[in-house]
Amino acid sequence: MSFTVIIPARFASTRLPGKILKDIEGKTLLHRVFLCVKQSAADSIIVATDDQRIVDEATSIGVDVCVTDVAHESGTQRISEVITKLKISAETIIVNVQGDEPFMPATCIEQVAKLLIENDQIEMATLYTPLLGYNEIADSNVVKVVVNKNDEAMYFSRASIPWFRDEYEQSNYSTEHLQNTFRHIGIYAYRAGFVNKLIAYPSCQLEQIEKLEQLRALWNGHKIKVAQAINVPGPGIDSESDLVLARERVRLEDSGQSGR
Repeated sequence: MSFTVIIPARFASTRLPGKILKDIEGKTLLHRVFLCVKQSAADSIIVATDDQRIVDEATSIGVDVCVTDVAHESGTQRISEVITKLKISAETIIVNVQGDEPFMPATCIEQVAKLLIENDQIEMATLYTPLLGYNEIADSNVVKVVVNKNDEAMYFSRASIPWFRDEYEQSNYSTEHLQNTFRHIGIYAYRAGFVNKLIAYPSCQLEQIEKLEQLRALWNGHKIKVAQAINVPGPGIDSESDLVLARERVRLEDSGQSGR
């Protein structure tokens, strides 16, 4: 298994500025993410950032860094610059592990890479987990993915999809209705050449409405392979309350209790 992990990392996060360097029980968020990735079979791990503070932290924990343009609007753009700067070959498999995922299982990182390794026709892949109930179905912060019979993404949305015209009531709207709709996990694998192709496309209207960059690939006719995650990742970090929960989870794990 051969693949490279790139961790896009920025300091100026909209919802929680500086979160990448926030402390989680003695280690920064970036350090926690790196430790997860380090457990995988990745050939190399690279942090892509435009901030010197993140460069310094990455260097101190022993991970390679590529300094990227401050003008980038997305992690995918940062990854593309890394691919270009480091002259990474077009067929190299890149796994995008987001910098706010301190509990991403190494098994998931390897699983999403393996989807491309086992099929050279696939350009992009991602993972999902089952929806756990009505609250997740209705939560706009939970991205849903509808999957076709070939295990390809049909659409991603923050909305409750599909819409049951005749019986949409909270009392009887359950995950049993949703045999082909799942909770999307924000981890991606691509072939390096496809990353450069993807960012060359202009942003599409659906992407702008949903604030979901992966819709650009679907809009332009590309297929995204999907699979159910072998292990369910822990929560990402988007707010101060998420940080509190993450610290508690680490304390529980360190004490030998389940943190899930």
